[in-house]
Amino acid sequence: MTRTSGVNSLGFAKAPKDTRVVVAMSGGVDSSVVAAQLKAEGYDVIGVTLQLYDHGAALAKAGACCAGRDIHDARRVAETLGFPHYVLDYENTFREAVIEEFAESYLAGATPVPCIRCNERVKFRDLLETARDLDADCMATGHYIQRKMGPARAELHMAADPARDQSYFLFSTTQDQLDYLRFPLGHLASKAETRALAARHGLAVADKPDSQDICFVPNGNYAAVIEKLRPGAADAGEIVNLDGTVLGHHRGVIHYTIGQRRGLGIGGLSEPLFVVRLDADRKQVVVGPKEALATRVVPVREINWLGDQAFDSVSEIPMRVRIRSTKPPAEAIIRPTGPTTAEVELLTPEEGVSPGQACVFYAQDGSRVHGGGWIWRGY
Repeated sequence: MTRTSGVNSLGFAKAPKDTRVVVAMSGGVDSSVVAAQLKAEGYDVIGVTLQLYDHGAALAKAGACCAGRDIHDARRVAETLGFPHYVLDYENTFREAVIEEFAESYLAGATPVPCIRCNERVKFRDLLETARDLDADCMATGHYIQRKMGPARAELHMAADPARDQSYFLFSTTQDQLDYLRFPLGHLASKAETRALAARHGLAVADKPDSQDICFVPNGNYAAVIEKLRPGAADAGEIVNLDGTVLGHHRGVIHYTIGQRRGLGIGGLSEPLFVVRLDADRKQVVVGPKEALATRVVPVREINWLGDQAFDSVSEIPMRVRIRSTKPPAEAIIRPTGPTTAEVELLTPEEGVSPGQACVFYAQDGSRVHGGGWIWRGY
């Protein structure tokens, strides 16, 4: 963030010691560095960590955020640096707002992104309100995204390091939340810089590995989690071609994803087939040739708009959009169909588009994030 004369590094016209900031601490290196940096600059820092599921069960989970040992690591950082730290039990909230919807969406044949819902419904809603209750001037996180002051308001921008950019997971941040949030790591050129800062501050987590899995999905085994949450819900059914011809049988649509080719158990065909649709109502896995995966028009709803004009004030908005977190934004035309709904035309068709995924909007040039929405219907 560009600093103005008389304004501190968090954008307030007062001394750091008079500026209270709540830091959302996951126990990892990123949020720990944020807390250490702000404490070193003289801010009134309070650390808050969320317990999102059973503490005892979490202790055994490596490679996932918000686990028991991560809570311990966050607490240790706070003790070492000398600022207050609180652990909040959000287990019920997390289960109701994130895990239950994840299970239902997956069973319905969608591809949910629970990390976005967690940011939207837990971290940037309930935790942010807790920060306000603590009379904090702002809340800071370790996310790799940038908040910049534009001519009209605070703007959301991609991280300086494209490899670390987390804008896909934060598109639903509202303008009101953005006004209150701060992202001190978004300008860094690489994760190596973050780890160097951690070492400089003497943090024990400087070399701690990054979390890889969704916190409640160890080893990335979605199906196992769904079977535990909804016993018996994964009914067997048919694998069918686009014309409805039965090619085989499956043990539950939750074991398949759009675009999947391997493990279908329907060998001996003249051409490779891919999963092109999951029909949960009919308990069918629909397969077809690779070209059947290409999608050009994507319906999107629950749109969070961060642009300067009213979203549905124009008929077409040229943008870049991102449908997967791992792919760069691509050219598209957004056609609003209401205040929070639109059809998005991809100028270059994409493969494997699935309901439940996010569609995030970016400026045609530059790094600004204009929000996004949820893909809601399969093809």
